[in-house]
Amino acid sequence: MIRRWGPWIALGVVVVIALAVVLWPHGDQSSAARAQDLETQLKCPECQGLSVADSQAPTSRAIRSDIKRRIAAGQSDEQIRQAYIDKYGDSILLAPEDSGVSLLVWILPVVVLALGATGIVFALRRNRDEPHLRATDADERLVEREHRVEDTVDG
Repeated sequence: MIRRWGPWIALGVVVVIALAVVLWPHGDQSSAARAQDLETQLKCPECQGLSVADSQAPTSRAIRSDIKRRIAAGQSDEQIRQAYIDKYGDSILLAPEDSGVSLLVWILPVVVLALGATGIVFALRRNRDEPHLRATDADERLVEREHRVEDTVDG
């Protein structure tokens, strides 16, 4: 019994530990850590696909400096993020928000993957349930006739 369930229990423990590490609140971050976290969430308005933290464009440098100023002024991360959304629109975020239409961006790939997997399961099950090809009476008569011809040739 343990041999059968042991690997599944071990996998469950690993998953629970991984989720605890990822979801556990990390407490108060330093202002430098908060700034770095925000900089990696915002997209450089001038660059193609780079975060503010990775870009050396003048606009990104200005945003990094502004983020530090806002943190020092006591603004929350959400207030700072919202200020940039108000200024540049939702496209400033590297990862879409998890609400409204943006939620579709997160959910749609999972739904498509689940539907694809379901389709594959149904196709495999249907293939397994269908009878395999069988020889018809005409096929069997043809084989018998060939055997008789071989027997007469050999004999």
